[in-house]
Amino acid sequence: MKIIHNISECVTMAGGPRRGKAMADPAIRRDVAVVIEGETILELGWSKEMLKKYPEAQRIDALGRAVVPGFVDPHTHLVWVGDRANEFEMRLQGKSYMEIMNAGGGILATLTATRQADLETMIQQARERTTRAFRYGTTTMEAKSGYGLDLETEFRQLETVLRLNEIDPLELVPTYMVAHAVPKDFPGGVSAYTDWICDVALPETKKWWQAHARNYSLPFNDVFCEQGVFEIEDTRRILTRGQELGFRAKLHADEFKNLGGASLAAELGAVSADHLVKTSREDILRIAASETVAVSLPGTPFGLAQPEYTPAREIIDAGGYLALATDLNPGTTWNESMQFIQALACRYLKITPAEALAAATVNAAKAIGMEGKIGSIEPGKQADLLILTVSDYRHLTYRYGTNLVAEVYKKGERYVNP
Repeated sequence: MKIIHNISECVTMAGGPRRGKAMADPAIRRDVAVVIEGETILELGWSKEMLKKYPEAQRIDALGRAVVPGFVDPHTHLVWVGDRANEFEMRLQGKSYMEIMNAGGGILATLTATRQADLETMIQQARERTTRAFRYGTTTMEAKSGYGLDLETEFRQLETVLRLNEIDPLELVPTYMVAHAVPKDFPGGVSAYTDWICDVALPETKKWWQAHARNYSLPFNDVFCEQGVFEIEDTRRILTRGQELGFRAKLHADEFKNLGGASLAAELGAVSADHLVKTSREDILRIAASETVAVSLPGTPFGLAQPEYTPAREIIDAGGYLALATDLNPGTTWNESMQFIQALACRYLKITPAEALAAATVNAAKAIGMEGKIGSIEPGKQADLLILTVSDYRHLTYRYGTNLVAEVYKKGERYVNP
């Protein structure tokens, strides 16, 4: 048993995911101690009472610093091999994302390197990224496949996620994303590839998963819904077929064009719709009226040097759930820090530090279907929390470019940053 005491402010995010105006309430408690038993938060109460009640517990002095929930990153493309530094230079020369992709770059460039990599290489390179993310306070991370676009490589990416969960403290939540792009070597274009996903890939993945990951529910099923990739009806077919097989739906929507992806997500009951840069007012109202979480990825337009970001203020004002994620990937935003994402969100999405932290914790947990287990500091939840280097949590967004996490607690285990 552990007791964390001498806390300046415990930003609990208690009370469940927040929508609309409720996102502004971080549920701060002062002069409290956090009691951890095993992997779980046992109690949260006045410091003197907790220290007296549990005299044999290991005492951890927070040194007058702030405590916040562990960050949850609900959208990453964690598992890939290689890099695309050349494309960064091409963008600086004026090439657009879709121009680079149509010239054989983008997702398809990473596909080639990832298909050629063995399992150990995938694990080694992904583990470097999870290690950095964990040190910056991410205690749970969604991780997609999608850089194989064939059964063999997609399975190897999923196996990488499973293997990392065996050896790393950072908890990974898998997503299957064979609908990330259409491989150039697939005959018949988008329509034929969509048929293959529905008739072959999803059923075969379910069989593989049940044989290799018995302790897990089926992964999420994600689609890149975008003009020139998978448009609305292709996306609907893939997500609906996945739901029939037991896969929960997610989708990339409205990153470059407004196709109505957010409305489709709400209609299908998707767990989240992500990106949402070009989302219309009508789509905002539909997703805000649903249980689907709007996930903003501000690192992506920042990485692409684009001026438009998710209309987060409109989503919040409409009463929606807003979450934040890194979109960690090799092409547009190689960044593992949820601290930096919150700082970006305050500046470019025009949200407050409290809203940013809610979006990076309890709402992000809802975006991966784990809001009952993680994302807040309250009894019964998993003991995933952070001791900061500062006494005021607002420094997480006030400052940027440095690591303000002193200690990470994952499932009750203590990890002290060097």
